[in-house]
Amino acid sequence: MAASVPGPPAAPPQSANGTPVIAFDNVWLGFDEGPILQGLSFAARRGETLVLLGETGTGKTLSLKLAAGLLRPDRGSVQALGQEISSKSEDELLQFRRQIGFVFQEGALFDSLTVGENVAYRLVEDGADEQSVEPQVREVLRFVELEHTANMLPSELSGGMRRRVSIARALVNRPPIVLYDSPTAGLDPITSQTIITLILRLRDVYGVTAIMATHRLQDGFALANFHFDSKTRTVRRGAASDAVTRFLVLRDGHTYFEGSPEELLKSSDKYLQRFLI
Repeated sequence: MAASVPGPPAAPPQSANGTPVIAFDNVWLGFDEGPILQGLSFAARRGETLVLLGETGTGKTLSLKLAAGLLRPDRGSVQALGQEISSKSEDELLQFRRQIGFVFQEGALFDSLTVGENVAYRLVEDGADEQSVEPQVREVLRFVELEHTANMLPSELSGGMRRRVSIARALVNRPPIVLYDSPTAGLDPITSQTIITLILRLRDVYGVTAIMATHRLQDGFALANFHFDSKTRTVRRGAASDAVTRFLVLRDGHTYFEGSPEELLKSSDKYLQRFLI
């Protein structure tokens, strides 16, 4: 198993009573065709993984973009890392986003830049010391087991490798929150398992708080039912003792279901049953 990223991400502020790291309160967002999010409320605490499920168009990706400060709600409040982000200026949001890792569904890599340059992009934009950039890039590429691709172009990589580069880029500045937009979509089962293993490692070794939007229920259950053992560097059955995975099912712009994997499995609700078939 590859070496890990040097040092854990900075721990997000959290009070003893478990103040949420991310919180949506009655969030509304719509476009010309009408409202999409209609009073969405939920919260994620430190080290927790929230799995967002819902049919296409229910607002999963929009929720991630709101959490990252890439969109502003029409109404309601979005808070992250102890900050009210929905009212921040663009300059303030640029500072805030340095603490958020975002893994886009299609990778969103720059085709004209090498893998190493893609991963280094945020560090360079933030004015990081040139001497420190290359070691950080090498370390995070080693974490996703792609150090050998640093000088390659994205077009030379498989779809799964590009997705892992996207994860490396999201991790390069060690954010306490990582948002995943359908990270295994379109990938074969073996490659999907590799991506889920990376997410498990981030959660169980570094305590990263995550929100994952997905159509793949099995990915959510993998996060709930397995953990990464840092001593053996292997994935083992059984949830990590300090990790919590919850499911949020979106419907009609709000939270239709919120609960544990066990509660989802036991539900007799016909709409929820559609995700279990």
